[in-house]
Amino acid sequence: MGRRIQKLRRDERGMTLIFVGVGFIAFMAATTLAIDVGMFMTARSQAQNAADSGALAGAVALGFDDFDDRSPNGPAVLSAINASLANAVMHDNVSVTPADVTFPVGPSGNNRVRVTVRRTVERNNAVPTLIGPMFGVPTADIMATATAEAAPANAMTCVKPFIIPDKWIESHSPPWSEDDTFEMFDNKGNPLPTQDVYIPADQPGYTGYSDEYDRGRRITIRAGSGNNINPTFYYSLALGDETGGADYDWNIANCNTTIIRWGDIVIQEPGNMVGPTVSGAQELIARDPNAYWDTAQNTVVSDFHPSPRVFPIPLYDPIHYAEGKNNGRFADFKVANYIGFFLESIVGNEIVGRVIPISGLAVGGAPAPNGAFPIAIRLVE
Repeated sequence: MGRRIQKLRRDERGMTLIFVGVGFIAFMAATTLAIDVGMFMTARSQAQNAADSGALAGAVALGFDDFDDRSPNGPAVLSAINASLANAVMHDNVSVTPADVTFPVGPSGNNRVRVTVRRTVERNNAVPTLIGPMFGVPTADIMATATAEAAPANAMTCVKPFIIPDKWIESHSPPWSEDDTFEMFDNKGNPLPTQDVYIPADQPGYTGYSDEYDRGRRITIRAGSGNNINPTFYYSLALGDETGGADYDWNIANCNTTIIRWGDIVIQEPGNMVGPTVSGAQELIARDPNAYWDTAQNTVVSDFHPSPRVFPIPLYDPIHYAEGKNNGRFADFKVANYIGFFLESIVGNEIVGRVIPISGLAVGGAPAPNGAFPIAIRLVE
């Protein structure tokens, strides 16, 4: 019996099974821990998406709805909260309150929105762990912050191939109206004793279009006659390398991705473009026939966001054009700003629409002027 016990004590059969069992437990623990870590990384990424969405939505509301309303019930705060809540984190809502939406001051002024979203123990919505309870960590706190800004834009794309003058101070028959003509020189090219005044968007006292004063303004534009600078006269533009009626029509009905920067010099499209202008505008209306202007809300009502009938129109510097005409320079235009335009209707050869806010681009080149009409919405942090 003693000899048998000694033999069993020295017998190593079955040890492999023990090692495999212990190794399997360790492997399962490491795998489960990896699942927890992966879950935390996914939750963190989803939380960042929620914060990004909230910050961008808040900046859009700040730029286009009400720049001055930063109250808990204002459009900027409510838009930020609603957009954040629309992005679940691990199949559950984040927590974001009005106190989590702040408005830090950036280099361009008080035009930023910062949103912080949370799934934490403090908010009673922490992310549960899988193996963490074995180590006394049943939940994990997840938090993310994002900042977006509504900054002046210095460039635009998808512009239509026609241009109208920016607004000025009418000195001869004030106040400024659509029946006026910008005048600096007499018929002989001599400076007038009293000249109309235009102050560009990059200078204090800018006289041009603004969202604050011109939103909802109805404008009727028609093909320019001669070289007159009239608020309602448009001149056709050559965008890119292609010219001609067919390309001009296409550029109105579609999006020409050529980027037009503030301060760019653009040239006139040769030929009579009244027909292609009307044709392209008719195609835009056909794409969204039920859109209309809500005068009570001072905005567009449409099934599309945005409506294809909303587009940017470039504005030219009337001084640059007037001086060019007076000096015999080839007719070119200096881009002074842009407006958003909702195409309401076509009356004969005239295009009728409303001024509306619009988003633009922030690109390299000349910095955006303080008086820029379009706004660039972008994440900055």
